[in-house]
Amino acid sequence: MTQSSSAPWWKKGIIYQIYPRSFMDSSGDGIGDLRGIADRLNYLDWLGIDGVWLSPIYPSPMADFGYDVADYVGVHETFGTLDDFDHLLSEAHAREMKIILDLVPNHTSSEHAWFKESCSSSDNPKRNWYIWRDAQPNGDPPNNWLGYFGGSSWCWNEASGQYYLHSFLKQQPDLNWHNPEVRKAIYDSIRFWLDRGVDGFRIDVIDRMIKDEQLRDNPLNPDYVEGRDNPTSKFLRVFSENRPGIHELITEFREVFDEYDDRVVIGEIAYSTDPGLITGFYGEGTQPFGTELHLPFNFALILLDWDAAPIKAFVDAYEAIMPPYGWPNYVVSNHDQTRIATRVGDAQARIAAMLILTLRGTPFIYYGDEIGMRDVDIPPEQYQDPQGINIGISRDPERTPMQWDDSANAGFAPAAAKTWLPVAPNYATEGVSVAAEKQDDHSMLTLYKRLIDLRRSNEALALGDYAQLDAQAGVPDGVYAYGRGFASGDQYVIALNFSDETKHAGFGGEIVLSTHLDRDGAVEALELRPNEGVLLRR
Repeated sequence: MTQSSSAPWWKKGIIYQIYPRSFMDSSGDGIGDLRGIADRLNYLDWLGIDGVWLSPIYPSPMADFGYDVADYVGVHETFGTLDDFDHLLSEAHAREMKIILDLVPNHTSSEHAWFKESCSSSDNPKRNWYIWRDAQPNGDPPNNWLGYFGGSSWCWNEASGQYYLHSFLKQQPDLNWHNPEVRKAIYDSIRFWLDRGVDGFRIDVIDRMIKDEQLRDNPLNPDYVEGRDNPTSKFLRVFSENRPGIHELITEFREVFDEYDDRVVIGEIAYSTDPGLITGFYGEGTQPFGTELHLPFNFALILLDWDAAPIKAFVDAYEAIMPPYGWPNYVVSNHDQTRIATRVGDAQARIAAMLILTLRGTPFIYYGDEIGMRDVDIPPEQYQDPQGINIGISRDPERTPMQWDDSANAGFAPAAAKTWLPVAPNYATEGVSVAAEKQDDHSMLTLYKRLIDLRRSNEALALGDYAQLDAQAGVPDGVYAYGRGFASGDQYVIALNFSDETKHAGFGGEIVLSTHLDRDGAVEALELRPNEGVLLRR
């Protein structure tokens, strides 16, 4: 179906994820903050970013670096104040840029006032705001559920004589979403921010809020191998998440956002390559953009083997099952996953850039991917991430400071500051920084800038239809090619060589852009060099 320029901003736009601790330090303490982000908005405006998603900025003990929220309607002092947030919001809006916050509704911090009341006694009015159960007769936890950060997901509270549920750290007790008082409190906190002018929310683990009320044991994972696999995957999470009622709950969330104009709801759902699971979270077609999530996160490009065939198969299937009121989205890196340049190499990271910025759907760019930042090798004794400390799988390597220039600390923090995580040395040794790459006509940043400019200036690329292409259309093995455009108007073909061999295609056109940034002009039959992507006008 043809889209027009009247489409909402989140369909046409490009969203940029910032991990606030690591983007820009304005205070000199080695940790990024809101004033620092505001100071760098001109860069994001130059790049062509439409929306900025901030990982959590709320008051928190930082047991899980903000995903343990102690107050849903404030700002952690490390990041600044509410006035600093209002300044950031105002400066972003002055540049026609949106601000998206991160909501963490599955659980709070154990330091939240709600939980302190809840655990004060078994008859406290907020007792049922969390999930409490008696021990089994032998004293064991109520069931076999495991936390994502290791060990049982139950913690004994001596003072009140029961276990409470925590799907992550014990400092992150799960809220009881069967309780209407909990729902009202969280919805009111959403309105607090929307009333301030926030443009939307990315909602953390939204599919995990409803648990089995009978607390039945999870079944064993038949594919689990002791010593090989992540110990938290020993059981299939059949009863501990994504239970009946979750879609009705997400519909309630959406109704809060629909009280306001032009707001977006993005949801983190299970990491999956099943298009049916992902598209199941758009809801019903009784509203123009569905009744649940505007954008259920699609993590397939993180999970799939990085090769033309599986990626083409997924995208074709995803497009085929997409409801007419749904809209795709793509992400290749985030704060929980290895960076794309580390995962597939620098050459194929360019292919990834062309892929997400030319497919039909909203692209999400993780800060630093546009300059080719890679994971930083951090020894276990220096881990900050509780997941790394507890089960040895750290997310610190992909959360390191943004690389701005070749000055000390890559321009992220003053020279005298000790940054909260180490800065990658390649900002100086290889010129992987914003300042250096702005001056290089063939850099990763230049590629991103040119792709974004093309997308923003051409509705055929931003909103046009997706067309499958295969061998009959002249697509060789190892190449993923697809069409974009409207039935009347510009038509494009994107051809991506996932191999390190030269490939000859049975089609041609006018080369608008190559990922190598070194050629253009008309060709009768396209020759793709190793690891090259080409955007053709037909």
